[in-house]
Amino acid sequence: MKILILANDDGGLYKFRKELIQQLIKDKNQVFISLPEGSYIPFMKKMGCRFIKTPMERRGKNPLQDLKLCFQYHQVIRKLKPELVLTYTIKPNIYGGVLCRIYKIPYIANITGCGTAIENGGLLSKVLLFLYKISLKEASQVFFQNKENLNYFKQKVNVRVSRLLPGSGVNLEEHKYEEYPQEDGTLRILFVGRIMKDKGIEELLSCAEALADCYPNVYFDLVGGYDEKIYQNRIKELERKGAVKYLGIQDNVHMLMKTHHAVIMPSYHEGMSNVLLEAASTGRPVIASNIPGCREAYTEGLTGIGFQPKSAEEIIRAVKEFIALPYEKKAAMGKAGREKVKREFDRKIVVESYLQEIQKVLERL
Repeated sequence: MKILILANDDGGLYKFRKELIQQLIKDKNQVFISLPEGSYIPFMKKMGCRFIKTPMERRGKNPLQDLKLCFQYHQVIRKLKPELVLTYTIKPNIYGGVLCRIYKIPYIANITGCGTAIENGGLLSKVLLFLYKISLKEASQVFFQNKENLNYFKQKVNVRVSRLLPGSGVNLEEHKYEEYPQEDGTLRILFVGRIMKDKGIEELLSCAEALADCYPNVYFDLVGGYDEKIYQNRIKELERKGAVKYLGIQDNVHMLMKTHHAVIMPSYHEGMSNVLLEAASTGRPVIASNIPGCREAYTEGLTGIGFQPKSAEEIIRAVKEFIALPYEKKAAMGKAGREKVKREFDRKIVVESYLQEIQKVLERL
């Protein structure tokens, strides 16, 4: 079978979907990937993928750029004539889905989260939901990563078929359990994510600044690229004060998680937080927003501590609660997190779900 994958980012496709791609290739399918150029493309080519360079403004709102993207997808689909299309994230889901309807090609969409544009409401949200109604109407399957997103789309978009996945799942071997850091009088908390408002960065920085003087042994490390550069000066200022340390973009986040006592995620909205799942798989307690897409990744008091989003006071409370826990309790939370991920979020579950839906498509061809 000739399978085309439409996505917006090579890093996400490789890190979270490579096991599925490997299985598709192993099953003698031809796999084509259409997405922007990036550093992970050579790895996917080596796996056996055929790369189609497709420039895209992931978060851009320029209608002319989106029209250009739609035309590129049109050219790719018309020339390639795939027998199945897999799509991920908003623009590939919408524009890829519309074109697959036109060409009557089976397609499977994955709603990895509602996204900021829909979550914030307003005119843009209404437009996107209308486009989703058009693009998802004939989908062979629509995967969701949390129940709230699934129910929201059923209500607003009237999705015909849907299925819930445990996020993107976790590769349990790559994110293996690591022994908890030895007790040395310090406490290191790690944030991994895009530096932007909707990831809760404002509240996290306020928390780090507030705790710097009274808890000098607690360190906040930040990993991720600047999606919103307005935070650069603020982070530099807090670095000078010793409240945070910015580590930039890191390839091997697992090894960083290994050296930290907890991972924090103050996000406003998530499809399913891969960062929290990977942290738990590594054996690290999580401190996270009590929102859909985060709360599924931890069990309150057993594997992590939750807090209400958009509140620095709530983050401070949760961090203080974690600081007060005995060392043995922190380590036990990490072990319990690993067991939870093994039970509920093994990536093999995700791959098997896709293979089942692809088999259904084959049976209808």
